[in-house]
Amino acid sequence: MELRRAFRANGFLLLIVLLALAVIGAVVGVNGASSSRSGGGGAAQAVVGYVVLVVSVLLLTGLTTVGPNEAKVVQFFGRYIGSVSEAGFHWLVPLSGKRRISLRVRNFETQKLKVNDSDGNPVEIAAVVVYRVVDSFKAAFAVDDYEEYVRTQSETAVRHLATTHPYDAAPDAAVGAGAPVAENRTSLRNGTEVAEEMTAELRERTGLAGIEILEARITHLAYAPEIAQAMLVRQQASQVVAARSRIVEGAVGMVGMALQRLAEEGMVELDEERKASMVSNLLVVLCGDRAAQPVVNTGTLYS
Repeated sequence: MELRRAFRANGFLLLIVLLALAVIGAVVGVNGASSSRSGGGGAAQAVVGYVVLVVSVLLLTGLTTVGPNEAKVVQFFGRYIGSVSEAGFHWLVPLSGKRRISLRVRNFETQKLKVNDSDGNPVEIAAVVVYRVVDSFKAAFAVDDYEEYVRTQSETAVRHLATTHPYDAAPDAAVGAGAPVAENRTSLRNGTEVAEEMTAELRERTGLAGIEILEARITHLAYAPEIAQAMLVRQQASQVVAARSRIVEGAVGMVGMALQRLAEEGMVELDEERKASMVSNLLVVLCGDRAAQPVVNTGTLYS
């Protein structure tokens, strides 16, 4: 079975007609009963009047109201006969069950889950999921409770996402520029890529329940408390090493440029030993974390 539209009619028109029939039936029934008690032949008239009254009352049970962005799933003695999603006052099949399904956009945030990332580090992660019902038939009959189904599948998707990606894609130890770079991995901190992947996975998981996932995005991401301090120290050390690597790279370039300019302009000729001494002094000045104290040489270059 699949989603289909249920038969419906204008509720205001049917309300007027059925109320009129109910009044007519009641009047005819009462008059017939009075005539029958007085010895006239009004028994049949009374029966017809009361039958019209009962039928009119039963037909009134088909009246229902559908609000904006909601649907009514109609069942007639257990059989699905269709859904109505047009807002307004409608008359449907009488004596039928009508289940309300909201088509509004909903969102919820998962609990903070503690899982291990792909590197084995325990992390805390939570996500917000935005969804809506697009198939009222599947939402009503494909699963027991579509809201709980979305919650369960969302937490499962978040757990799976956390176990297939590292918390941080940076290598454990920073390397200098020009050194081999670690494999290019998508980390949990890459918000856009991770959100797209989680949204696509949730759409596959919730499609059978008639749910459309509009967006899924991580709202909380942190190392577990037991390793948070250690990971902070590691990150700080990695940043220090990376900064030092960049400084050394720049210093080497500046020293090479200085030697090249001196050679090109012929300002001074240095042997290999003095070049090594000059390189050493320049690197100390450029790479040191404190201001260098100059020493003035009042003698010759070699003494």
